[in-house]
Amino acid sequence: MNLYRCLAALLLFSAAQTGKADTPEAAPLAQAFGARPWVNGASISPDGKHVVFITAGAGPLDVAMVQDVTTGETKPITYADGKPLKIRRCGWSANDRLVCLFGGISRVDLQTLEWSRVVAMNADGTKAINLGNAHNDYRYFRGSDGEVIDWLSGTDGTIVMTRINGATFRVERVDTRTGKGNPVTPASAGDLVISDGNGAIRIGGFFDYNSAGFNGRVEYQYRLANGDKWLPFSKVTLDQGLKPIAVDGSTNLAYGLQDLNDHAALYSVALDGTLKTTLLFSDPKLDVDDVERIGRNNRVIGYRYFSDRLQITYTDPDYKALTAKLARALPKLPNIVIGGASTDEKKLLIFADSDIDPGHYFILDRDSFRLTELLLERPQLEHQRLVEQRSITYSAGDGTPILAYLFMPPDGPQKGLPALVMPHGGPSSRDVWGFDWLAQYFAARGYAVLQPEYRGSAGFGKKFLGGSGFKSWRTAIGDVNDAGRWLVNQGIADPAKLGIFGWSYGGYAALQANYLDPSLFKAVVAVAPVTELLGIRSNVLEGANQKVAEDFLGARSNSVEGSPLRHADVFKAPVLMFHSDLDVNVDINQSKKMDAALKAAGKQSRLVIYPGLDHQLDDSNVRADLLTQSDAFLRKAFGIE
Repeated sequence: MNLYRCLAALLLFSAAQTGKADTPEAAPLAQAFGARPWVNGASISPDGKHVVFITAGAGPLDVAMVQDVTTGETKPITYADGKPLKIRRCGWSANDRLVCLFGGISRVDLQTLEWSRVVAMNADGTKAINLGNAHNDYRYFRGSDGEVIDWLSGTDGTIVMTRINGATFRVERVDTRTGKGNPVTPASAGDLVISDGNGAIRIGGFFDYNSAGFNGRVEYQYRLANGDKWLPFSKVTLDQGLKPIAVDGSTNLAYGLQDLNDHAALYSVALDGTLKTTLLFSDPKLDVDDVERIGRNNRVIGYRYFSDRLQITYTDPDYKALTAKLARALPKLPNIVIGGASTDEKKLLIFADSDIDPGHYFILDRDSFRLTELLLERPQLEHQRLVEQRSITYSAGDGTPILAYLFMPPDGPQKGLPALVMPHGGPSSRDVWGFDWLAQYFAARGYAVLQPEYRGSAGFGKKFLGGSGFKSWRTAIGDVNDAGRWLVNQGIADPAKLGIFGWSYGGYAALQANYLDPSLFKAVVAVAPVTELLGIRSNVLEGANQKVAEDFLGARSNSVEGSPLRHADVFKAPVLMFHSDLDVNVDINQSKKMDAALKAAGKQSRLVIYPGLDHQLDDSNVRADLLTQSDAFLRKAFGIE
């Protein structure tokens, strides 16, 4: 490992952010906002004395760094150049031993395939070994090595992980110093496994297949404490039923989500043979998102959901009091999340941010309540003025209230502005209150930006989800267009300067919006967009049956009408698309075909291809280029500057 190369890469990255003195205003802004986060996936050591995190180097380079929380000394320990390997995350198996997951994407026999490796090393980067199954039968493409599913106490350097062997995997307790492992379960644990935080696999999920593929049913089974036999737990069909999400070994309880009055509610289930089920929380308007866990053993201490903001309810009285005290200590950083804990839970890793602050990492000493700042999430923006993210509600065409987030330029007029509707990806996802690099960049450049939580967004119940934004595309895209009309009706947007910008499903929405109303948007920017639903349908049918495909996409005729590729002739606005050639989420051919169809129809279209990157475009310079080109394209389309 060449540590000097890592340091040089970091210096190059810093220089790239500075820019030349005579660079136009847009360029340094794009470099600052396009820079990948300085901190990603931070993890605290078992003794609470060190933190490991992934930072962004030059281009797609990732560097794993270890920081001494007492002295602040930070050292690079390993790196991945992004061609194709990336460092996904690192965690501690002991105070002096780390386990990192590396992932890559490669072209193999005309296919774009993901692969990963699990590597253990000392905290200084030495004595690295691969933890993948040494006896794996790799006859063709060597894909995943496995996944860490239980970090255990961190006292002896052992973890519990899956180890892939051909088409199956075993769950093993692995010594990260030697790579030797022993099976944890006496028999197959199914396709999904949930540990109790103490090394025991307590729940397994078994996918149900028929001759046509996966039929949408998952049968969950569980084991008694110290038991070997698998017992029935629940059955879930197309997300209907009690879906387990966590097991707390300290209380012998499983936690799961199940619909109650159209919304996901949280339940606990006793794993003592009785399966006694207790409703813990439900909301008539919102879905529970997950449980909140703490410590090396993932003890459950609360739950989370989203209103217009992240809401964490702590059921553990100590943590409830602690987080209330933190809120008073950090009044300008209301999004406070406990990101990890030492084995004794005396030292906590805290992350806190807001809409106008990208975030800070702290170490909290619980005995003294001393809060020490460690790291900034995005130091490039430390002195950049950011704008408030306002929660608003507008009415869709049928009167349905739609939550949205509004960003306004920091200076100048607040009416008659160039404006963007920015639908999120997913589709079964949503925007949340907090720092957003895309929206903040365009606000800094003088645009009003509106992010609609259109029907098809997650967190608002099954009816609101409508199956998905693909199955109910007409409703979802209608809500997106209504967001644009709201900006115009409020006087915020100049109707001649209204554009739409989206990534992934958001890119699909940006394109398909023109089918429902070709005159509404005057410019379209789509990053890695889905353009042909029949292609998505074919991908689903490769592993699942017709019922599963129709639950996600609707009838075949719906996929035909819902494909932007089929409607290039109606477009009036110019289109700019971006795509990477190693995108496994959305194949680059979706953009290539859309670009060709628009040009064949005599429309204005341009496709920018970034080689060697994935769906997220994890390269700071590429992201800066995307921002710069998008801004220039929009200004030209709007006739400004």
